[in-house]
Amino acid sequence: MRGDLGFYAGVLLCLGLVGFVNGLGSMSTIAASYSSNSSGSATVCGILSGSQQGIQCVQGRLNVTVFPNVSFLGISGGDGYFCGLRQGGLQLLCWNTNTGMSSIQSKRISKDIDLQEIVVGGKQVCGLVNSTGAVVCWRAESISPPGRFVSISAGSNFTCGLFSGNRTAHCWGVNGSEIVELRGRDAGMRTLAAGGGHVCGIRNDGVAACWGRNDFGQAAPPSSLAFEFTSLALGDRHTCAIRSVNKTVLCWGEMGTAYPTAESFETIVAGDNYTCGLTSANLSVLCWGGRGFESGTLLSLPGVLPGPCTQPPCTCGLYPGSQNFCAGSQRVCSPCSAVTPAVRPPAPSPAAPSPGITIVRRTVLRSWVLALFIVGVVGAAVGIGTVLWCAWHWLMGGRGRVHNSVQPTVSNLHSGSLRRQTSLAFRRQRSGTSSKRGDRAEEFTLADVVAATSGFSEANKIGAGSFGTVYRGKLADGREVAIKRGDVGVTKKFQEKEAAFQSELEFLSRLHHKHLVSLIGYCEEGEERMLVYEYMPNGALYDHLHKMLDSPLLQSWTTRIKVALDAARGVEYLHTYAVPAIIHRDIKSSNILLDATWTARVSDFGLSLMGPDVQEGHLSMAAAGTVGYMDPEYYRLQHLTTKSDVYGFGIVLLEILTGQRAIFKQETGPISVVDYAIPRILSDELNQILDSRVRPPLSHEIEAVELVAYTAVHCVSLEGKDRPSMTDVVANLERAVAICTQVSMSRNGSMVVTSRSDDSQ
Repeated sequence: MRGDLGFYAGVLLCLGLVGFVNGLGSMSTIAASYSSNSSGSATVCGILSGSQQGIQCVQGRLNVTVFPNVSFLGISGGDGYFCGLRQGGLQLLCWNTNTGMSSIQSKRISKDIDLQEIVVGGKQVCGLVNSTGAVVCWRAESISPPGRFVSISAGSNFTCGLFSGNRTAHCWGVNGSEIVELRGRDAGMRTLAAGGGHVCGIRNDGVAACWGRNDFGQAAPPSSLAFEFTSLALGDRHTCAIRSVNKTVLCWGEMGTAYPTAESFETIVAGDNYTCGLTSANLSVLCWGGRGFESGTLLSLPGVLPGPCTQPPCTCGLYPGSQNFCAGSQRVCSPCSAVTPAVRPPAPSPAAPSPGITIVRRTVLRSWVLALFIVGVVGAAVGIGTVLWCAWHWLMGGRGRVHNSVQPTVSNLHSGSLRRQTSLAFRRQRSGTSSKRGDRAEEFTLADVVAATSGFSEANKIGAGSFGTVYRGKLADGREVAIKRGDVGVTKKFQEKEAAFQSELEFLSRLHHKHLVSLIGYCEEGEERMLVYEYMPNGALYDHLHKMLDSPLLQSWTTRIKVALDAARGVEYLHTYAVPAIIHRDIKSSNILLDATWTARVSDFGLSLMGPDVQEGHLSMAAAGTVGYMDPEYYRLQHLTTKSDVYGFGIVLLEILTGQRAIFKQETGPISVVDYAIPRILSDELNQILDSRVRPPLSHEIEAVELVAYTAVHCVSLEGKDRPSMTDVVANLERAVAICTQVSMSRNGSMVVTSRSDDSQ
């Protein structure tokens, strides 16, 4: 048996996800949908673990595989439908479960909103905006309340949230012609969950509190112990909670059947008259209550995710076995407990006799004397060591040759000039020695380089860099190299050439990474300044995208995304793992080179600078870089951060997708690739801008290409604070590559229905 389940789709850009709060319609990795008709069957869905976190559902006695088969962050169920927020923040998709699998027309709910959480209620869908804490709602007569919220939960016909300031509860919605306005009597709620007509939460003191409708005792918690519960799930006439001690459940109100008392659960969600939980033992879904679950039913939803796949680090550690749940480097984080049991102060000890007090004072005094003695000895040792170190460097200064490293300095964070440091102490700056041989950079004579390039023959000229021309060469020992020669003559000031030469020499002498170009050596004779690199036989990405007609990069989206991932890892290394961090300042496709195995490497560090000492700080200096790739915020405010490199990398991603240059000509005149591509991506018209020289994406590549596109959208945000870090970019591209390496037989917009015994699904 096979049917179609239509979906409402909307584009929603999202890079974050808050913790799950499990009300009638809250986001989790499992969702419970129900029908307004009490005799209708329930639909329970879960996000499956694996290389692709797709959705599978059980409806009645049928297993249901949901398409499109893409990865999701979280799902939420309501009255006759459920919704899912796609991994990578691409889309919010909703499926109708109330029409017996019949097909309905798709409908856009929203687009171009950065959400961190979605909830589904009776007739409403609401989302929590990531950057502002605002709530937006759609469908029926949904109301979007004013204010900033930290979490939300949907009831049958109303929605509740916790204000970000004092964390008081506020509920809004429509009940016939009346506005449902429920307010918590207790300020400072830790968690909040909404049900059919009642709301429960855990107060700051750890006690569960409920208010609203209580005709079946659903708003009367049987226990008032502090910190007994960690999470709540509310139905129409019942409430269930997970105990903090052993993760078992306690339910109150009208359940219609006994609830499991010995099973431990990771999370629970509620339909109108039933509850489902994800078991801790084997991450399977167990449901109890009405809708056919009267005797308790273990559903055939194996391997459901215990939490969303995210990029480490995790605040409260990794979930056990996390490496088996997600693709690439993503992991499942252990949930941070919403409530922390209060630690009772120890009982006061009996009063000690007065001599005991004297003993304590003497002990403290002796400890201070010992501490001062140790500090004195250590200080003396450091002082002697410093004198010996300075003397050794003074002696070596006259014997060993050390290159004149240029330290890019920012005077009071307002000067954009590069100041040459003349003392030996400043020549050995940044990280470790700046000795060329000590940093594995060979010194070549001018004669060596002339011989290697056949006298700088035009036939060996292969490109240009930040301070000169690049030649292909062959050393006397047979090694193929690329040699960048600083411009000679009046066309470029010697100081500028020297600064670029010293900057690149210094950085590459200490940076060694698979996705950075490797420096072999240098030549410094008279006014000649040359750098010798490992030769990259497949040239620059720019040439493959914009000059070559038969490049392998024109044949496969998978290859293009792999190249983007390689380059992203190189930039991530500069920002995250280099100490101190390095800002490249000239990320562009012509500075991404390809070696013999098509591995991409970032090159040309002539404009690079050390990042600010403060992680979120900036350097104030005159803008430099390449037109079309330069961060508009850096150009306008002269504030340089690592996010300036992220902007340039976003342009590279758009080049890879469209095949267009950063700035290119149309019939109406020059246009940037940002103005050309971004509006179409946000309008779901990505297919109109994809490079036509590449065959259309295959079924298993569509999601990956979309993920790259929306990553690019975030990278080229006008303000740096709205751009992702390169670690985030790498995570998205890793997922895109993982998707491309799978063969998926899915078809967008369909839902395959099979019997439980059908092992083929």
